[in-house]
Amino acid sequence: MKLKLKVWRQKNNQTKGSFEQHTVEATEHMSFLEMLDVLNEQLISEKKDPIAFEHDCREGICGTCSMVINGQPHGPQKGTTTCQLHMRQFKDGDTIVIEPYRVNAFPIMKDLVVDRSAYDRIIQAGGYISVNTGQAPDGNSIPIEKNTALKAFGAAACIGCGACAAACPNGSAMLFTSAKISHLSHLPQGQVEQTKRVRGMVAQMDKEGFGFCSNIGACEVECPKEISTENIALMNREYLKASLVSE
Repeated sequence: MKLKLKVWRQKNNQTKGSFEQHTVEATEHMSFLEMLDVLNEQLISEKKDPIAFEHDCREGICGTCSMVINGQPHGPQKGTTTCQLHMRQFKDGDTIVIEPYRVNAFPIMKDLVVDRSAYDRIIQAGGYISVNTGQAPDGNSIPIEKNTALKAFGAAACIGCGACAAACPNGSAMLFTSAKISHLSHLPQGQVEQTKRVRGMVAQMDKEGFGFCSNIGACEVECPKEISTENIALMNREYLKASLVSE
């Protein structure tokens, strides 16, 4: 299939960017990133600067393949990362618009690459459990009710790709932050530091400049791991309880 691409090109966060048009030949069996690889081979053979985009595992696990395709983070296929999106989702002659995430807290580094280290700093503010190191405990030493374990696992599926913030018209990171808080709040090991965790992570989220949640729900729709907005409700409850407890 022959495709027309409109790709965002920008040297860095201090320069003005613009769309660049290209034509590329692809097969329906290629992944979206493999199609971009073909385009970059074309550009290199023409002695032009290849398009910068992030990728790592290409298995839908790492969350680095973050870009907006035809106005949707990760593209048109629900519950799918860009690296797992295949060209069979497009038709011969289609025009595909590819651009980076447009989030104030994610400055553009180059072309389609944005700096998502704000998410890392939110995790550092409390998304962990402090325990003494030593021999690993038996997996069944602390029994956890099945439905509770499933809720924790569902929240833990978040890969931190940033699609939720990119989809939100307010640029909110509530779904990401709530998933990390909810994951640990459901488990007895995480409840010891629950108050400190929710205070620290919410404060860091606000410090990074993310917007407020207005319950639009675009974050859940565009999340490649289909993280539920129920986690946001849980985080709000935990934050309210934490605000009533003196340090």
